Amino acid sequence: MESVTASGGAARQKTVGAPVQLSGTGLHTGTRVRMALRPAEPDSGIVFRRSDSPHGPTIPATWENVADSRLCTAIANESGIRVGTIEHLMAAFSGCEVDNVLVELNGPEVPAMDGSAAPFVTLIERAGVVAQDRLRRGIEVLKTVEVADGSARASLSPAPRFTVSCEIEYDNPAVQRQACTVELVNGTFKSEICRARTFGFESDVLELRAAGYARGGSLENAVVIGADRVLNRGGLRYRDEFVRHKILDSIGDLYLAGGPIVGHFRGHRSGHRMNRELLQALFADRSAWRFCTVPEDGEATGLPAPAIRARA
Repeated sequence: MESVTASGGAARQKTVGAPVQLSGTGLHTGTRVRMALRPAEPDSGIVFRRSDSPHGPTIPATWENVADSRLCTAIANESGIRVGTIEHLMAAFSGCEVDNVLVELNGPEVPAMDGSAAPFVTLIERAGVVAQDRLRRGIEVLKTVEVADGSARASLSPAPRFTVSCEIEYDNPAVQRQACTVELVNGTFKSEICRARTFGFESDVLELRAAGYARGGSLENAVVIGADRVLNRGGLRYRDEFVRHKILDSIGDLYLAGGPIVGHFRGHRSGHRMNRELLQALFADRSAWRFCTVPEDGEATGLPAPAIRARA
């Protein structure tokens, strides 16, 4: 692997400054859950712990541990203990540049809150974010990697900073086609993405609940779309809230890479499953990426392989 000397001004890893917690209902399980964020050591990554299970089993938040990607992203350990709907919280960690944190839950799913990442950003800001004594480590994309399934596709390609482009298209006049591109610098996640809520169609609710999904869903934690209009009182938070939420989901899913990605993600009618398959394809091609430091200006500087300890 190419070895490049790290330059000055590199960002340091970060964790939360103090334990904080909140409670809420899981979007799919309908289970009431209490969740706490706790400071973690450098290089430990983001780890979930199920405090309601014997011995408090842990689950590292990595793409290898994704156990389900239907309608949400769920991770599990070797014993089958799982945590569902982690993508909005993971997006908040990415947007707030939190590298190391222990997430404790007494239930099987991250609380939905209002269906966006904004409550988690508020929780992280309440805890404070503190720098640690290790350089921040990322994954720099060196060549384009793409996965596709029919008309849906997702790709990662080289770019100086983390950029996300998404395009969606639904046969519904309230949604239709939407496209948006965001460069994740200078607080754009908080200002332009984090308040975008998850969404679903009224016509699908009964079928989803029969299949075990959306049992905790309501107009309080999701945008519900009728035959030709949004049913939520107050309407949308952004004119193109639907595609912005797809960007939010993609940011959360891609943070399962084990660090910030330096590259350009493009998704066309893609979702959680394709995001996971894209990370799998990226890491399967050793010539497509390298570890890097992430300087304060967001541009990558390569590191030799031994400088990074793999996250289990």
